Amino acid sequence: MEIGITTFVENTPDPSSGKLLSPYERMMNLMEEITLSDQLGLDVFAIGEHHRPDFIVSSPATVLAAAAVKTKNIKLSSAVTVLSSDDPVRVFQDFAHVDLLSKGRAEMMAGRGSFIESFPLFGYDLKDYDTLFAEKLELLIQLNKSEKVTWKGQHRASIEGRGVYPRPYQQEIPLWVAIGGTPQSVIRAAHHGLPMALAIIGGMPDRFVPFTNLYKETYRRSGHDPAKIQLAINSHGYIADDSQKAADEFYGPYAYVMSKIGRERGWPPMNREHYEMMRMPEGSLLVGSPQQVIDKILFEHELFGNTRFLLHISVGTLPHAKVMRAIELLGTVVAPAVKKAVGKMQ
Repeated sequence: MEIGITTFVENTPDPSSGKLLSPYERMMNLMEEITLSDQLGLDVFAIGEHHRPDFIVSSPATVLAAAAVKTKNIKLSSAVTVLSSDDPVRVFQDFAHVDLLSKGRAEMMAGRGSFIESFPLFGYDLKDYDTLFAEKLELLIQLNKSEKVTWKGQHRASIEGRGVYPRPYQQEIPLWVAIGGTPQSVIRAAHHGLPMALAIIGGMPDRFVPFTNLYKETYRRSGHDPAKIQLAINSHGYIADDSQKAADEFYGPYAYVMSKIGRERGWPPMNREHYEMMRMPEGSLLVGSPQQVIDKILFEHELFGNTRFLLHISVGTLPHAKVMRAIELLGTVVAPAVKKAVGKMQ
């Protein structure tokens, strides 16, 4: 199993002091987080795209290009690229540059996006939310496979036998589809034979089993080789040297962000009781000691049979030193133990 990290590069106030980092400080911290992840042998580092003040990266490929020249082995991905409001040609070109700079370590993770700010920003209508993604995904797949492209769709100008450059270092850039639990998105990823990344940000993980089963069954029925199935699980989490320390350190920043998003979407605010329920052995939050996180990753693997696990460490801004320690524990303790245990299961 591959193990890695996702981040939205949040920049929120410290709940206790109210201090807010400058975007420059947060970006420099991010570069150190990616570099450490690479040095520790983690497999993937993925960065999300947002267009709002509390998450500072609007162009993952730009940041990943910077990371490409600072790292040697780690795969560099978006998490996600909001394909619905972007141009697939430019997305492919941007990630081809990352691939060249990293000598073949770029990945694209495409999704419809859980936030909608990019749609009015770039002049798209939310009523086209699903058709935009479906159409642009098909174009991105074609761009990834062919140097010259002829294409016609509803939401973008036609392309008549045009070459798209540069070509990546890899023959094709790995393209994942990220979903949050929509059956249509699951079916779309499986129909195309694309790897799927499932984000679990609330509730009990076992309620997502029908989605992964649907993906595997549709993948097979669409004529793809079941041996090539790639499935990633992405969960919020944090690791500290002991369980109580992890719980206390993560709660404030996590509750700040989840309560803020909750106000926007009509959810109740996060409280400590709910938080502790989510930390339970069968809950969705992987927050605790290294052994607790190991146990929960293996629990999710038993549920889903996933080939990749991605830990979303920083939901709200944590002190940089604590994030670095969490990455260190993930790379030196958690990942080796999980890979050893999964290896014995196979």
